[in-house]
Amino acid sequence: MSVRELVVLGTASQVPTRHRNHNGYLLRWDGEGILFDPGEGTQRQMLRAGVAAHDLNRLCVTHFHGDHSLGLAGVIQRINLDRVPHPVVAHYPRSGQRFFDRLRYATAYRETVQLVQEPVSGGGGTLAGTPAYELWARRLSHPVEAYGYALVEPDGRRMLPERLAAHGIAGPDVGRLQREGSLGGVSLDEVSEVRRGQRFAFVMDTRLCEGVYELAEGCDMLVIESTFLDEDERLAVEHGHLTAGQAARVAADAGVRHLVLTHFSQRYADPAEFERQARAAGFDGELTVARDLMRVSLPKRRQAV
Repeated sequence: MSVRELVVLGTASQVPTRHRNHNGYLLRWDGEGILFDPGEGTQRQMLRAGVAAHDLNRLCVTHFHGDHSLGLAGVIQRINLDRVPHPVVAHYPRSGQRFFDRLRYATAYRETVQLVQEPVSGGGGTLAGTPAYELWARRLSHPVEAYGYALVEPDGRRMLPERLAAHGIAGPDVGRLQREGSLGGVSLDEVSEVRRGQRFAFVMDTRLCEGVYELAEGCDMLVIESTFLDEDERLAVEHGHLTAGQAARVAADAGVRHLVLTHFSQRYADPAEFERQARAAGFDGELTVARDLMRVSLPKRRQAV
């Protein structure tokens, strides 16, 4: 049975707290694992969350500030120590290549795994395409070059048993109809409906910009930073971040189904205030204020479009 869920490894911005580790987010997508922004301490958080190095297929870094990337050294070395049997692909801003190289070779170790480097540049673009998803990136607005990532499943079709039965189509003929598009004068459209592919986006340190809206559009799950509360919007703009209300309005405008707020400043003691401000901003879908080590399942598929 396929599993699609977010495993939250850390939720702090800039500095960790007693209850929040530096950033780290694992997306389980069927048989693959995509690790976003491994900050300091990610390797230990993986152990606490039951995540193994063998679970990792891709590493996606939004930008090279320490709370989003210092854990790369430990994660990469753990991948090699555990002799992960498949290649692991790393995506990160090309402008930070020197930082990636320093982290990859921070100390001595034996390389046993193929680590494929596929940096992102310009405005972003399509990074990978598999039968299960397309991964793409968009440029964000932060003091250093930063990118957000989206994972989009291709649309499929859901066969409708009652319509198949009405046309007397059964057994191997169903597969033939799916492959060829028609059978005995019956088209695929007559006996099926579109099954919308699921969509996930990951948006970290950024001001409001075009890339944020492009990434969020139509998402089943949007993981997005909300470093500040709305009363500190001036600080958010100055430092290249979002407030809870801004993130929620983006999600509402983009038709997001499940909004996950994270990357919280240590200045705030009450996490519930982020939820209150997000609701006040007009977001009425599923809402999660992220906590370390929690798991959040992607919503069930939408009905036919």
